[in-house]
Amino acid sequence: MSYVAPIKDMLFNIEHLARIDQVAALPGFEDAGLETAQAVLEECAKLNEGVIAPLNWEGDKNPSFVKDGVVTTTPGFKEAYRQYAEGGWQGLQHPVEFGGQGLPKTIGAACGEMLNSANMSFALCPLLTDGAIEALLTAGSDEMKAKYLGRLVSGEWTGTMNLTEPQAGSDLAAVRTRAEPQPDGTYKIFGTKIYITYGEHDMAGNIVHLVLARVVGAPEGVKGISLFVVPKFMVNDDGSLGARNDVHCVSVEHKMGIKASPTAVLQYGDHGGATGFLVGQENRGLEYMFIMMNAARYAVGVQGIAIGERAYQKAVQYARDRVQSRPVDGSFTTAAPIIHHPDVKRMLMTMRATTEGCRAMASVAAAAFDAAHHHPDAAVRQQNATFYEFMVPLVKGYSTEMSLETTSLGVQVHGGMGFIEETGAAQYYRDAKILTIYEGTTAIQANDLVGRKTARDGGATAKAIAAQIAVTEAELAAGSAQAQAVAKRLKAAREAFIEVVDFIAANTRSNPNAAFAGSVPYLMLAGNLMAGWQMGRALLVAERLSAQGQDVAFMQAKITTARFYADHILSRAPGIRDAIVEGAEAVTALTADAF
Repeated sequence: MSYVAPIKDMLFNIEHLARIDQVAALPGFEDAGLETAQAVLEECAKLNEGVIAPLNWEGDKNPSFVKDGVVTTTPGFKEAYRQYAEGGWQGLQHPVEFGGQGLPKTIGAACGEMLNSANMSFALCPLLTDGAIEALLTAGSDEMKAKYLGRLVSGEWTGTMNLTEPQAGSDLAAVRTRAEPQPDGTYKIFGTKIYITYGEHDMAGNIVHLVLARVVGAPEGVKGISLFVVPKFMVNDDGSLGARNDVHCVSVEHKMGIKASPTAVLQYGDHGGATGFLVGQENRGLEYMFIMMNAARYAVGVQGIAIGERAYQKAVQYARDRVQSRPVDGSFTTAAPIIHHPDVKRMLMTMRATTEGCRAMASVAAAAFDAAHHHPDAAVRQQNATFYEFMVPLVKGYSTEMSLETTSLGVQVHGGMGFIEETGAAQYYRDAKILTIYEGTTAIQANDLVGRKTARDGGATAKAIAAQIAVTEAELAAGSAQAQAVAKRLKAAREAFIEVVDFIAANTRSNPNAAFAGSVPYLMLAGNLMAGWQMGRALLVAERLSAQGQDVAFMQAKITTARFYADHILSRAPGIRDAIVEGAEAVTALTADAF
């Protein structure tokens, strides 16, 4: 079975949780209501189900490779990318003035999930291009925008993000790539960059590298880093391609997963220096790069949801087909499909509930992004921006960590057959692992959540969100028995969250080891709560619509899934609270030489 886009669940979130009607009321989004969302998602599903998903297994068997500096992608990728670009999908969320469609992130995020479910290795190329576009829109000069954005938005060219170096992983203060100013205002770039996704490939006519480098004489540390555009081919004034720039792929990494995505080692300046163009001002490169990083971090969270959905679909199909053992309740007198066994149902429900909860959380965050950028009221923009910024490390960190549980369960449902590569379940598990690592590991997301998002304002933002959750609790508590059961779990999780927020705010400066020992558990608790909150909201909507006779089977399944999330996943929160608030000393007590 190949991939089938979960359009109905996506539209449920877009309509009832993200409130597309409110998004469509924002300036610039007047034509982006539910009808548009449905039409776009249905068209997107056709491309991903019919063209891109069938290449996923092929990419794992026949990954990209490099020979003499030339990277050849998986057979079929080039043709699929051409269809993707010609369909206008690269420009879905980008400004109309540069050839994009200008649709809200609320719609674009769902399309991004489909693309990543269909083929995560393929999807990485557009993902990085999106980040390059965002950085140039924010910090590029008018000349730079005119030269590059139209071709990037159309998908004719692709973009990359060049941060990491052999000696500088996440610690960007250690970046050594240097930039030498030239009399004509350009710079000569020298250095090595590693882990560059689609740093070299054969799918587009040009590659626009965004490169962090240190201008000669710049301050040490992160304050001395600048950002440069370094195109693979120089671009003439008339937009045509000129000479090859001095940037070359010297190798492609052999990876555990996402094998079809060429992860390149790029060498700059071996033949006199690569020509680079300064983006914005010198020494503000990290600031600009974080624009790309934030866009990419949210997108990686969506990748976690996407790979979980793909693994879930495959596991369900196998569980329906695989006949083994009689059910313990005697409902079958002979061996039955394993989907009738309680523990298999538990695994499938965990996969389903986790994926739906994270999808709902990401959809609501996307709507906040749209309001933060388009709402006419400055105060409302700021409120939504604050909420979105708080949610980014949760969407990225929680969704990707949960994708490991989900894809692992997918292998487990298959039993021994899951350990055999030919069944395909193992590929999702292997592909998912990178998601907790790139664009900032889970610990880096957690450090951001602790330092910038919680301690900086004394927990005010976190508690303001908790107050919104309490409103949903009250609505649930006044409802059905199912709703009341979810309210009980949501209340316990919210109270655990508030206690942890107080602990983090009180200890980040005075006892940083204690605060940061619990940083990742705090992220997991917060992400779990936010997803559980959205599942609680979803239950309220589903009960109302079911009572009205609207799509009763879907609504009843949503209610059941929300209840499962509350009882089996949200219920983890109080225990995590105990580990953070009462268990910090045990994390740091053992000396380094005792390990």
